[in-house]
Amino acid sequence: MTRRVTSFDVAARAGVSQSAVSRVFSGASASKATVEKVREAAEALGYRPNVLARSLITGRSRIIGMVVAYLGNPFYPDALERFSREFQDEGYHTLVFTLPEGAEDTDTDRIIQQMLDHQVDGIVLASVGLGDALAARCEAAGIPVVLFNRGQEGSGLAQVTSANRVGGAKVADFLVAGGHTRIGHVAGWQGSSTGRDRTEGFVARLVELGQDCVGVEDGRYDHAEAVRVTDVLLDKGVDALFVGNDHMAFAVMDHLRCTLDLSVPNDVSVVGYDDVPMAAFAAYDLTTVRQPVGRMVKATVEALINQIEDKSAHAEVTEIDGPLILRGSARRPEGME
Repeated sequence: MTRRVTSFDVAARAGVSQSAVSRVFSGASASKATVEKVREAAEALGYRPNVLARSLITGRSRIIGMVVAYLGNPFYPDALERFSREFQDEGYHTLVFTLPEGAEDTDTDRIIQQMLDHQVDGIVLASVGLGDALAARCEAAGIPVVLFNRGQEGSGLAQVTSANRVGGAKVADFLVAGGHTRIGHVAGWQGSSTGRDRTEGFVARLVELGQDCVGVEDGRYDHAEAVRVTDVLLDKGVDALFVGNDHMAFAVMDHLRCTLDLSVPNDVSVVGYDDVPMAAFAAYDLTTVRQPVGRMVKATVEALINQIEDKSAHAEVTEIDGPLILRGSARRPEGME
């Protein structure tokens, strides 16, 4: 019977300590030279680390559970890729769960329970809330939770979002400065903190500027619903639309131009929120508020790992401001480049 190759064999061949081998395969900090020597030795010997055995010894799976809803929004695939890279750099792997369209609280509860069964070290909820009972269970199990791109007032959970109210106010300033007088809002789902905050910041700033919003219609972050409520707002004579995210804004622009034969921005200006890569495509050239996704992901990873490694760490609420990106879908104020 062939003897199983161990980490000690790899260490001896590479000329390093066994702890160095462990650091390399756990993803912890190690010099480039050490990583190369260990990897070469492991390949030569046919060594494969026993991740399950290590987790039993350390009590840590080094797995992060992620729950993501609304993958139709291109913001989230980009964020997921960034999360995967950031967690890998910290020696963790991600286990991704998705929620079905129109998921109920029971669906979230079921998925969280599955993650607990997988012995994850921490959980990231992307645009998903967490009920009080499950939050208490996670806390009792010592599993930290961070909310990404979603707030939950009074939850006591760490939260990372863009500065949504500030972003909504920036759009109001821009559209009023551009001479628009009949401004409507295709809102993000008002059952979410992000949707509400963007709406509240936008409408409050319009009032401060002496304008009423012609209408606020909940697009529910849904392509078809965004198109339907756009028609409702057009019937009210809007000359500009703030749309609660880019995914809906693309649907609105396609409907205005392709179905109704209207010009964007000559007939109706459109401003979105997110600045996903498609926003810069010539077909859309969308003026939009940029969510600083790279900084948001880094802050989320740091917050979660900090809580994993220090159980007494305080859960922070973080808002990260992003700029308004000017393109061609909305009329610009005079002198604004």
